[in-house]
Amino acid sequence: MSKSDFSDEFKRDAVRQITERGYPVSEVSQRLGVSQHSLYEWKKKLSSPGDQDSDQSEEIRQLKRELARVTEERDILKKATTYFAGDAK
Repeated sequence: MSKSDFSDEFKRDAVRQITERGYPVSEVSQRLGVSQHSLYEWKKKLSSPGDQDSDQSEEIRQLKRELARVTEERDILKKATTYFAGDAK
């Protein structure tokens, strides 16, 4: 099994296409003639702790938005239950 050597710059550019430009790994893989596995390995190797922090921060923001939405839905249902319970009397 032969192993091709790609420059660090090539690897960084390939990873940037995925992370910054948002291209799918499969598309970058086909275009550059590199296996998807290699791209995932390069991404993992080249990602900085700051990238992981930003991913976690984005996830936290998303979860907070979802929590706010679900809390609002719950409050509406509580009010509706109280309203309809009052009509039943």
